[in-house]
Formats: sequence, C-alpha cells, structure tokens
Amino acid sequence: MIGVRLRPITSPPAVPAEKRIPRVIPGIAAFHENSEPEKGVSRDMRDMAVSGTAKERGGAVGWGQGWDQAVVLWLWVIAGLVLAMITVGGATRLTDSGLSITEWQPILGTIPPLTEAQWQEALEKYRQIPQYQLINKGMSLEDFKFIFWWEWGHRFLGRIIGLAFALPLLAFWFVGALKPGYGVKFLGVLALGGLQGVIGWYMVKSGLVDRVDVSQYRLALHLTVAFVILAWVVWLALDLAKPSTSTVLPRIAAPSRLPGLIVAVLFAQVVLGAFVAGLKGGLVYNTWPSMNGAFVPYDLWAIEPWYLNPFENPVMAQFNHRLVAYAIAALAALELWRTLRNVERSGAETRSAVLLMAGVMAQVALGIWTLLAAVPIGLGIVHQAAAAVLLVIAVRHLHVVRRSA
Repeated sequence: MIGVRLRPITSPPAVPAEKRIPRVIPGIAAFHENSEPEKGVSRDMRDMAVSGTAKERGGAVGWGQGWDQAVVLWLWVIAGLVLAMITVGGATRLTDSGLSITEWQPILGTIPPLTEAQWQEALEKYRQIPQYQLINKGMSLEDFKFIFWWEWGHRFLGRIIGLAFALPLLAFWFVGALKPGYGVKFLGVLALGGLQGVIGWYMVKSGLVDRVDVSQYRLALHLTVAFVILAWVVWLALDLAKPSTSTVLPRIAAPSRLPGLIVAVLFAQVVLGAFVAGLKGGLVYNTWPSMNGAFVPYDLWAIEPWYLNPFENPVMAQFNHRLVAYAIAALAALELWRTLRNVERSGAETRSAVLLMAGVMAQVALGIWTLLAAVPIGLGIVHQAAAAVLLVIAVRHLHVVRRSA
C-alpha cells in the first residue's frame, strides 16, 4: 500500500489591523443606513466615499458622462435669470408700470410698438383704465413709454426664462443627460413657470377695472410662486452638484429641523412683504424701532370685520412684517449657536450658518433703511432682490445641513 503524507492545514498569517485594506462594495452601505458609524471615520472621508459611489452609480447612464456639470451650470443660469426677473418685477411695481400693457398676448406681445401710430394705440388703450383716469390723466407719450418699457421688459424676460429652460431641457433629455428620477422634477418646474405667466396676467387683470392698482392677494400669489421657482431650481442645482449622503452612508446624527423652519418662515415673510407692497404699507409709520412712539399702533385693528386686517390694513401688514423679521433674526442666531456649539458639525455647515446670519442681519438693516426713507424706488428694488438672495442662502444652508447629517 502506497503511503500518503498529509500536509497539515494552516491558517494564513494574521495581518495587523492597521495594515488591513477595507473592501468597499458599492451600494452595500445603503443597507446600514441606521447603523452607527465607525469610530475614527471623519466627515471628509465619508464625503469622499459618497462622491466615489455616486460616480459609480452615475457612470452607467448618460448622467455622469460629462453632462453633470453642464446640467448644474444650466440650472444656476436659470436661477440667475429668475433672480433678475424678481428684481425687474420689483422695479415694475415700484414705478407703477404693471398696468401699462392692458392685453396679454404671449406670442404677438413679444414685439413692442415700433411706429408712432402703434405707440399712440398702446397709449389709447391705457387711457381706458382707472389708473390713467384717476392718477395719470394727461400723461405724455414719453412718460407712458417709461412705464411701458418696464412692464414689457418684465414680460419679455419671462419669455426668455421659459425658452432658456425648455430648450436645454429638451436637449438634455434627448441625449440622456438627465439623472434618473429628475426628469419629472424638471417638468414640474417648467409647468410651474408656465402657470406663473398665467398668474401674472391674472394679477394685472385685477387692476384694469374698478381699481387703480393690482389686488394685493394676487400680487402675493405672483411673488410667492416666483420665490418657489427660485428655491426649487436652486435646490435641484445643489442636489445634482452634491447629492445627499443619507442614502449612501450611515447618518452621523439626525438633521436639525431648524434650517427647514427658517426657510418656511422666510416664505411667510415673502407673503407678508407682498401685502405690505400691495397695500403701500411701507408709507405708513416710517419710524423705527417704534411705530410713531408705540410698539403696538392704535389702528392695528381699524378695519371691520377684524379678520381682514392682516390682508387689507396697511398698518397691520407692516406690523406683521416687522415681527416676522425679528423672528427670522432670532432663528438665524439660534441656528448659528447650534452649529458653533456642536463640535461634530462640519466646517461647511458652520460657515453656511455664519453666512445665513450675516444675510439676515443685512436684510433687516436694509429693510429698516428702506422704511425710514419711505421706500424710495432704488432701495425698494434692492430690498426685494436681497430677499431673493437671502432665500437662496437659506436653501443652500438647508442643503448643507442635510448633507452633513
């Protein structure tokens, strides 16, 4: 019988823990979303891992093949155009130009009057509405051209934004450059933009009969939708540039709800600001910090029935706008304190909170200046544009906090 020598089975030599190379299996960490992170894993390491896995996921489709930066840049351009639209809209309102064009012609209205006869025809149409008959009676053609160009420019910029959004969106969709799941979101923005055009005409129409200005209710709706579009576009740009980590790696901590609350209160302040503008509330009680010596003015509830005061009493409109401004400043200060006291927060989150606090204080100071000066056109325009910029800062901060959680 032939003898067989059996070699004993031995285990491979142990590798010291500090020399071991961790295996990274894309997507496997998603199953451990609620688990505790390993000690010694910094936020920077997590962000690097997320960036790598995100690229691996995006590489299988058109998104991530060099199109991601183009789509993000396009969204920021759209956000800039919307910000310009909000600014021009403020100028149109403050110069009382919004009723100078009494028709809504989405296609033909693109071409302004080109001849003397066409200008006279446009002026004659304006002469038929109460604003001309009660306020601007006898207005010269040159003065009419001034208000006409503001309103025409506002509408024309809206058309430019529509084309600048729709045409690249169609091209990106055709080449497969959109990240999966985002096509519907882009269509939502496009639909809301189209609806905004309808709302704009709905607002203008309210001032053509029995009024010398537009309805403050419709103005509030129009301005709020503009800010919603801006915030939505900015969020999409941020999300595509730096996606949330929550679906890739375990959370270090639950995200704070305070940044979201700040964004919500900012939207409420936009609505209140629209009522101040629509009711000419910036022209009453041009004192600060008191309202002509009183912190609660005597005519706060001057209108009957009482529940109409927040919407139709310019005194209460200004009073509410002041109070919410103080509340936003307090919330921003609380958010800054929260980030500074928490050593686990990333540097990006802290810097973002500092920027938010600075933006809020600048806007509060600008608002006080505008009020004390009785709302000159220049300051009023800057105040409205600064509100849009502040919303962008707040939305960005919310996104940073969500990513850092």
